[in-house]
Amino acid sequence: MLKFMKHRHQDYYPVHANRPMQFRKVLAWVCCGLFISQSATVSWAEEVTVASEIRCDPAQVLGAESCAKCHEQEVRQWKLTPHFATFELLHRMPEAKAITKNLGLKSVKRNDMCVKCHYTRQLIDERLRVVSGVSCESCHGGAKDWLALHNDYGGPSAKKELESAEHRQHRIESSVAAGMNNPGNLYLVARQCFSCHTTPDEKLVNVGGHAPGSLDFELVSWSQGMVRHNFLRTDGVTNGELSLAQLRVMYVVGVMADLEASLRATGLATTKATFGISSAQRAAKLKVKLHEICQLVEDAHLQRALDAVLCVPLKLHQTKALQAAADQVGEEASAFATHADGEKLTAIDRMLPKPSEYKRRAESGE
Repeated sequence: MLKFMKHRHQDYYPVHANRPMQFRKVLAWVCCGLFISQSATVSWAEEVTVASEIRCDPAQVLGAESCAKCHEQEVRQWKLTPHFATFELLHRMPEAKAITKNLGLKSVKRNDMCVKCHYTRQLIDERLRVVSGVSCESCHGGAKDWLALHNDYGGPSAKKELESAEHRQHRIESSVAAGMNNPGNLYLVARQCFSCHTTPDEKLVNVGGHAPGSLDFELVSWSQGMVRHNFLRTDGVTNGELSLAQLRVMYVVGVMADLEASLRATGLATTKATFGISSAQRAAKLKVKLHEICQLVEDAHLQRALDAVLCVPLKLHQTKALQAAADQVGEEASAFATHADGEKLTAIDRMLPKPSEYKRRAESGE
């Protein structure tokens, strides 16, 4: 049962009446200052730069066909998803037309506000052109600077199956340094998801009428259904499922990446309206969820992330504090994604979504 209790300093915050008093006190701090009540293991995670906006640079985009040369099965699976279909369908949808009209825009495909999340742009003959929907490079980064590195197994005639562990490590590190979001560190890809699924644009929401993000987005359930493309794990034979240990790590990384993005969105709000309120509510819920994880798992990265956000006020005119907290959460999420051992996270199993809850249908949306 969720109640609202009054703090002696006149802040209001939700607490669960049936939880122990210690948890209730912590939860009070987690939610104080809420906007609506007041105006594969690799070593390069530490080198990841946490940016406030993660975008796909059109000048670095080569197109999905450049990936299909080696990842034919993955690209085939992508073509069955809404991420692919949006290229042909989104601009025809009445909801999209209404939003563009509200914003005074002429075309869904010809403005930065819509295109940066729903499409992939490429710089062709000095002109920006929309070439696909949400594509490989939307998630893994524009490939121009890292594709050759990613494909180098030790020389022109070297084969992947004969690549040494040392060379593979170097290849991954070099690719990441050149801009690749390698899924060896789940955070690198997760931050891409949440940079759009939190709708980080106040005008788009408050004026355009766009939804304030995918409010039910959860990384495991949204990535392990229809959009899953793990053919690399089975040498292209089947679309492999992640182990329970890997799903545990993914779940925690998803919570942290979601919290980071929600804090950033809250910090962007300039008025007490739908965008800011929804972003703050989302961040508040994620603070509570991260606290619950910390109660079940002892991990220094998780605790530092929680400490960074416990007392950050989720309200207007706190941009600097919110962005600083988001930076810290992102850094800890990246480090956790590198070092976490999913076999030691069994305590969070009850928090994981069931396979029956995975997004499997096109009508589930992007």
